[in-house]
Amino acid sequence: MKTLNVVGCGKVGQTLARVLHAGHACVVQDLKGIDLSEANRAAEFIQAGRPAESLRDMRPADLWLVTVPDTKIASVAAEIAAAIGASSPAVAFHCSGFLPASTLAPLRDLGWSLASVHPVLTFADPAAAVTQFPGTPCGVEGDEAALHVLRPLFAAIGARCFAVQTDRKPLYHAAAVFSNNFTVVLQTIAREAWAAAGVPDDLAPTIQASLLKATVENVVELGPRAITGPAARGDAQVVRSQGADVFRWNPDAGVVYHELSRLARRLSLHQSTLRTDIGD
Repeated sequence: MKTLNVVGCGKVGQTLARVLHAGHACVVQDLKGIDLSEANRAAEFIQAGRPAESLRDMRPADLWLVTVPDTKIASVAAEIAAAIGASSPAVAFHCSGFLPASTLAPLRDLGWSLASVHPVLTFADPAAAVTQFPGTPCGVEGDEAALHVLRPLFAAIGARCFAVQTDRKPLYHAAAVFSNNFTVVLQTIAREAWAAAGVPDDLAPTIQASLLKATVENVVELGPRAITGPAARGDAQVVRSQGADVFRWNPDAGVVYHELSRLARRLSLHQSTLRTDIGD
C-alpha cells in the first residue's frame, strides 16, 4: 500500500487524509502543519499519521499531498525539494482548482510527477465533508504518470474523477466560486435584509431554508428555466424602485442587486447570461 505525507493540515488536508485512511487507500505517514499543534490536531482527526516538526523530519513517501493556500504552493514545493533532496521518485499533488499542477515544479527536478486533484465539495466542516465525500466529482490535471496513480486511488474512496484542461482551470474554478462561495454571500445579504426589514430572528432561518431548498430543486430540474422574480418578469419599475431601496440600505448590495437583475432579465429572455446579438 502506498504511503502518503501531508504538508498543510487545514480542512482540506485533514478531510482527504481521513477519507484515504478510512478507505484503506493508502497509509497516512507524516503530517506537517503550520506548527506542531496543528499537526497534532490533524493526526487526532485523521486517526493516523505522525506529526512532524519540520519538512526535514518527514520520511520519504510515495505520495505527497500539498494542501497549503494557493499563494504558498510554489514556495512550499521549493522548501520540500530543498529539505528532501535526492530521493526515490514520488507523486506530488495539490488541491487548487485554480492553479495548474506545474505550480509544484521545483519537485519535478527530483524526478517526481505532478498533478492537481480538486474535489468539488465544500470543506467548511471537515467532519461533515468526510461523510459527504463519496460521489464527489474531482477535477484532475497534470502529468499522466501522476494521474495514473491518483485516479484509481480517488476512485477507491468514491470520487468521480474528470479531466480539466490546464488553460481552463481559472474559469473552471470560478464556476465553483459562483456555485458555492457566492451563494453564501447572497444568502447572508438576504438574512441581513430580512433583519433590517423586521422579520423575526427565529423565523428568518425557516424562510431562508424553505426558499433555498425549493430553489436548489428547481435549478437541478429546470436549469435556467427556474428563474423567477421581478426582473425575470420584466417589472422594470419594481426593479428600479426596489434597487434604490436596497442601495440606500447597503450600497454594495445595491450594486449586486442591479447587476444580478440585469442578468436575470437576460436569462429569462435567452436562457443564458451570455450576451446575445438580439435585444440585449
